[in-house]
Parts: sequence; structure tokens; C-alpha cells
Amino acid sequence: MLTQNELKQNVAQAAVEYVLPFLTPDTILGVGTGSTVDIFIDCLGPHRSRFRGAVSSSERSSARMAALGIQVFDLNDVQGMPFYIDGADEIDHGFSMIKGGGGALTREKIVASVADQFVCIVDESKRVDCLGTFPLPVEVIPMARESVSRQLAQLGGKPALRTDFVTDNDCQILNVSGLAISDPSQMEARINNIPGVVSCGLFAIAGADVVLVSTQDGVLRMEKNPS
Repeated sequence: MLTQNELKQNVAQAAVEYVLPFLTPDTILGVGTGSTVDIFIDCLGPHRSRFRGAVSSSERSSARMAALGIQVFDLNDVQGMPFYIDGADEIDHGFSMIKGGGGALTREKIVASVADQFVCIVDESKRVDCLGTFPLPVEVIPMARESVSRQLAQLGGKPALRTDFVTDNDCQILNVSGLAISDPSQMEARINNIPGVVSCGLFAIAGADVVLVSTQDGVLRMEKNPS
């Protein structure tokens, strides 16, 4: 029986093998944040000479890549990228996700929007029939925390401030439990339209394009629009 860390190791290596054939000396990758992505970065390091560099969704990932000799670019200096590789806290069968357990959801959403393909890397425990068991992270401007909380409660959620945590954008996170997310795209749009919300952790309007799932029987690859 593989441990969760071994499952993460397997899917991280599979993600590197997935992108390697497409790398050129001019390629810039988008790289996310989290424990599985940490392993992906470590697996990617030995291949740093095969591509130009990466854009990161967090200071944490930027520091890890820089330490391995991978050049980190500012997104403002990048026109596009073939892949954005990141994990998820939950992912459903339609490739909609909850992300933001590490607090980098806004930057993750921004970097992902520039990539041609979002490659989600998860272990099998993250696959769900319906999103919402994992509390939904919502990044908020601090002065709006209480007003946003009241509106999230009206949606049926139970918001709680993530204590002793500030995002890379100097904002706060509300962890919202109890939401029934039957229509992830509609819920994402509704929450994002609340004044004071920077971004919510639903990635449904633009979900994953490719999902690599690490199981006890190997890594499965699923594509939203297989050719």
C-alpha cells in the first residue's frame, strides 16, 4: 500500500514526464503551490537546462525553484506559457476544483489564466463527486472581512477567518464550510462578485484541462477534450 507521500511523488514525476517532450529552450512554465507541487519542482530541477524558466504562483514556490537553479520570471514579462501545473484540494468529475489550502489561490488563478493548458496533479483522495467537503478558501481585503462573511453566510456557508495567516497579496483568507456546491461555475461567479472578495478558491469557470491522478494502481491521465 503506497503512502500519500508516495502517491504524490508518483504523480509529480508523471507530470514532469508529461511536459518534458514539449519543452524547448524558450519555454516558460507556470508552476503552482502546495505539497505535491513542491515535489514536482524537485523532480523538474534536474531538467532545468531544457527550458527557459517558470512563473510561480507563490513566494514559496519561487524560492524553491530559485534554489534549484530554475529561473523565475515575473508574469508581467511573459506573453504566454504552454502549461500551468498545480494541485487541488478537491476536484470533481467535471474537472472543477477547490484550491487555496495553501493560501495562493488568487495568484494561482492569475497564472493559470495565461497558460494554454492547466495540468492538475492530485492523489486519488482529492477526487470527489461534489465539491464542498473541503472548506472553500476566499481571499478578502481585510476591511471587508465581516461584510463578506455576512454575505457568505447568506449563501449557506460558515465562514471562519484563517488565523495567523496573510496572503502574498497582504490579504486575509476566510475558510467557508457548509456550502452545497452543486453548480461550481455559478457559485464561483457569485462569490467573486461580492465587494471585497479578491478571489475565491473555486476553479470552475476555467477548470483543469488535464488531470493526472495518482492511485494505488498507477497514475491515470484524463483530459477534458481528448483528441
